[in-house]
Amino acid sequence: MSRLVVRHLSQLATPQGKAARTGAAQGRISRVEDAALVCEDGRISWIGTDADFVAAHGEAPRADDVVLDGRGKTALPGFVDPHTHIPWAGYRESEFNERLKGKTYAEIAAAGGGIVSTVAATRAASVEELAAVTGERLDRMLLHGTTFCEAKTGYGLDLASERKQLAALKAAAAGHPVGVVATALPGHEVPLERRGSEAQKARYVAECCDEILPALAADGARFVDVFCEHGVFDLAESRRILEAGKAVGLAPRLHADELTPLGGARLAAEVGALSADHLLFAQPDGIHAMAKAGVVATLLPGTSVFLRMNRYAPAREMVSAGVAVALGTDCNPGSSYTESLPAVAFFATIGMGLTVEEALTAMTLNAAASVGEAARRGSLEPGKAADVVLVDGRNLEHLVYHYGVNTVTDVVVAGSPVVRDGRRVRA
Repeated sequence: MSRLVVRHLSQLATPQGKAARTGAAQGRISRVEDAALVCEDGRISWIGTDADFVAAHGEAPRADDVVLDGRGKTALPGFVDPHTHIPWAGYRESEFNERLKGKTYAEIAAAGGGIVSTVAATRAASVEELAAVTGERLDRMLLHGTTFCEAKTGYGLDLASERKQLAALKAAAAGHPVGVVATALPGHEVPLERRGSEAQKARYVAECCDEILPALAADGARFVDVFCEHGVFDLAESRRILEAGKAVGLAPRLHADELTPLGGARLAAEVGALSADHLLFAQPDGIHAMAKAGVVATLLPGTSVFLRMNRYAPAREMVSAGVAVALGTDCNPGSSYTESLPAVAFFATIGMGLTVEEALTAMTLNAAASVGEAARRGSLEPGKAADVVLVDGRNLEHLVYHYGVNTVTDVVVAGSPVVRDGRRVRA
């Protein structure tokens, strides 16, 4: 059987382990200079120096070897994006410019923009149309080094449309190199038709719990999420939705403390969530509760920049408190339209104060932990999935140091090259 061999790497850099890294360990990266690695049967089988490779395997390749030349490049684990909203239709570029001209998010929403605008476009799109644009986003993610991602519904907000979003996501992911796990997010916003009164809103919460979540669980979603925020779903409503998801087998995660210090971080700890996301206004008690409960903090600094919030999640406080920090793009049409985790890593270092080593762990092993995949992926170690990214640069620092361009040259998924010299390889 053929194997993949990567030779003459300037450096190989990776976190290590099968669980999220916390505290000082988040910044501990194994580096091998002048490295080589071998992939067989979809998994990493050997890592070491190039000289050790020659000693163990010989200089000449086997007849069926696929060999990549890593000269001048650094090998990293395939990136894991733990927070995206990629199955949507319609764009909101005009809103971006309106914010630059002084309009607030609330003013734009009151004029018919915001999430409800995307809901209208997504409801009007066919499954095929949604699958096509979702596939394009997966392609761009792959070219920027993402090999596994989480993706949410939440632009349907009724049973038929939420199921359509999930069906489109599954269709786009079928056969695609980027692995995808689905999150049910009917609790993303209250739909327009359920905003007439508190009774109407309560009816929608009941629909989420009794109809939509069971259907999405049956259709293959793995997680349940909710936008826990003033004016959207309060703590009690969020808890009810998350517990209903748990009852049908969906693991909880949630949008927490993004715009106000509501207490979503504490709620995440109380319901046993895998991840609490955004967390710009997380308070010390919530951070410590997350650390104690083992909740991953999935931080989304691209959203802070995109919305010009002049505020970031307190990443340094989280690391110090023992919270595992992950990074995601939050790829969506209204508040963070990017598929590039390296771009997010730049914001995480400059804006939130993470080191380059901490950022790498956050977008690989810790991100994998936040979606229940750390035992299988997120680091370059024998036995783990052979998902590998080659970056144009002599060491890990170039991932962030050379910003504003795509430094990813090659991507390997399950031991097979799927991006070569910056271009998608199709079977």
